[in-house]
Amino acid sequence: MFSSIGRKYQETALIKLIAIGLVLGIIVAVALPQVVPAISILGDLFVKALKGVAPVLVFVLVMNAMAQKNADASASMRPIVRLYIISTFLASMVAVSYSFLFPTTLHLAVASSEVSPPSGIVEVLHNLILSVVDNPLHAIVTANYIGILAWAVLAGVALHSANDSTKETIADLAKAVTKIVQWVIRFAPFGIFGLVANAIGESGIEALIGYAQLLAVLLAAFFSVALIMNPLIVFLHIRRNPFPLVWTTLRESGIYAFFTRSSAANIPVNLSLCKRLGLSEDTYSLSIPLGATINMSGAAITIAVLSLAAAHTLGIEVDMPTALLLCVISTVGACGASGVAGGSLLLIPVACASFGIHNDVAMQVVGVGFIIGVLQDSCETALNSSSDVLFTATAEFAERAKEGTLESADLVPRHEG
Repeated sequence: MFSSIGRKYQETALIKLIAIGLVLGIIVAVALPQVVPAISILGDLFVKALKGVAPVLVFVLVMNAMAQKNADASASMRPIVRLYIISTFLASMVAVSYSFLFPTTLHLAVASSEVSPPSGIVEVLHNLILSVVDNPLHAIVTANYIGILAWAVLAGVALHSANDSTKETIADLAKAVTKIVQWVIRFAPFGIFGLVANAIGESGIEALIGYAQLLAVLLAAFFSVALIMNPLIVFLHIRRNPFPLVWTTLRESGIYAFFTRSSAANIPVNLSLCKRLGLSEDTYSLSIPLGATINMSGAAITIAVLSLAAAHTLGIEVDMPTALLLCVISTVGACGASGVAGGSLLLIPVACASFGIHNDVAMQVVGVGFIIGVLQDSCETALNSSSDVLFTATAEFAERAKEGTLESADLVPRHEG
């Protein structure tokens, strides 16, 4: 009996199992709130497992890719990085536009956070540079992906001239780690069940009501980027209907990221999706971990919207040149968010400084960010992480489109089996 159940579980599409876990999580949270603390352990285990395996996976896969890499791998990364940066900047412009159309007033009466934000954009860049030369073991333990990428690339380049047996050993190690990740991902329905039950069981919804307009502006910007701007970027590159690919990335990457609220935890999910989309492993094994550190459209939106809300609350007039400067700061700051404790929210004081807003006030805005984080952070992470796959696929599909080899079926992932 148990073997037949296990076989049926393995044969069922993962997205269907996740949907079941999501619905069950809602039902349990509403009907049996007393069991939510016990069930939430499943979610904690899932996120912890993903976060635990992701740094090792990234290090091994990137090292293997660099050791085995062909001459086209570096060239294929350039259009992806360009898409990452352009989309993040355009997302900040969308956020600024919504903030001008729907100015928001905050109630700045929350306590300042105990964490210290960076003093300026120079410190953000300084932190990023120092992250590159972090001790490799410390980088893996602390999930410093900038450092992990740097050391993995160096190790891979050094091993590029190694003998074939050494390269085969590295390749086998990469396959073994990938297999472990697949086992962890199959646990996802149980993890989502626990995460959803815990999220609904907490009393965070009431706290959101007082910030309904701020949340509405943020969510409008997130959805506009995900469903209008990003599809337009994809269409301009592949000249095909972009929505099959957009829906795929949102459904099979964004849903995970929404509930785990961690781009790092979503790296294994994105790598698996890229494989099922038939993308080049030499490329996506580099672009996905890189995207988790610099492709931060959602973070740019958060920084821009909350900073302009603070300016409006204080009666500060923001002209177009200053708004454009904010877009640049939001873009650079978002790319550096992963290197700063607290993520995108702690980059808000950097942007506020461009308006002359005192740090004490800016930190109160950060406090507002933490209050609405139950929705804001989930949507931000879903947008950030799903677009890592979206733009990795877009760059490769654009090349296929030029060569006349791109088929509509390529935009849909293969079935698991």
